[in-house]
Amino acid sequence: MSFSGIVKEELAAQISPARHCQLAELAALLHFSGGVCEDGKHLCLHTENEAVAKKCFTLFKKAFNIDNVVASAKDRLLPDDESESKVLQALHLGGNESGPIALRTPVSSLLIKNSCCARAYLRGAFLSVGSMSDPKKSYHLEFVCDGKAQADQLRDILQGFEIEAKVIKRKKYEVVYLKEGSGIVDLLNVTGAHVSLMKLENLRIVKGMRNSINRRVNCETANISKTVTAASKQIEDILLIRDKYGFENLPDNLRQMAEVRLEYPDAALKELGGYLEPAVGKSGVNHRLRRLSEIADGIRS
Repeated sequence: MSFSGIVKEELAAQISPARHCQLAELAALLHFSGGVCEDGKHLCLHTENEAVAKKCFTLFKKAFNIDNVVASAKDRLLPDDESESKVLQALHLGGNESGPIALRTPVSSLLIKNSCCARAYLRGAFLSVGSMSDPKKSYHLEFVCDGKAQADQLRDILQGFEIEAKVIKRKKYEVVYLKEGSGIVDLLNVTGAHVSLMKLENLRIVKGMRNSINRRVNCETANISKTVTAASKQIEDILLIRDKYGFENLPDNLRQMAEVRLEYPDAALKELGGYLEPAVGKSGVNHRLRRLSEIADGIRS
């Protein structure tokens, strides 16, 4: 099962004890996945996820004491006009006798005015139109909305929890998306997917450690390469001085430095300073080697 499926399975198992939260989540399910049946009189839920369908029916049962049966896409969601009227009135879904029910306009702010209800609404939205990429590869979570009004309202709700989301148009859809791992973690926390959150955090820790190790290895490799290149140039200069100028013509401190560098070609500057008599610090060694380089440059020119 994909990570997105794991998250939905966890969210589908959660049932809010408060009726106002049940209504908010049910509104999200109908708002994003609901529609009008072929008879034009009843609501239908369009989803390929059986857990989501069962969750919707469970919410109907608890919030309205309405029994429903999962059968096929053509089955109506509500058994009679009286039940449908009760649901429409409670969820503020709109609609009238002459026209279809407006399921694509933003839901009433009354349903999501409380923080707990907004959390429930986001949970229903993710169950309906949410998806998430494999966090082992990348961080990306999105909600695919039919209209801009839907997307803007969803983004505003996320911002109410200090989760920064962006909206982009993709073909005929408006997509609300998150690209930062921290934002996705916050969303999972808000919706109550705490087990999935811990799994994601563990993956983030492992990925962070791996990236840190890679950066350190790359840094050390670069330093080693830099040290080897510098040492090779120093030895080349010293050999030139020995053959063309002679160590006997060098001051004692430079002559000693040249001999020590030839004797310890792989040693770091600090280590070279310990081989000198008397011992010299790293800056002193660097200064002497730079003097030798200047003498070699003079010989070449």
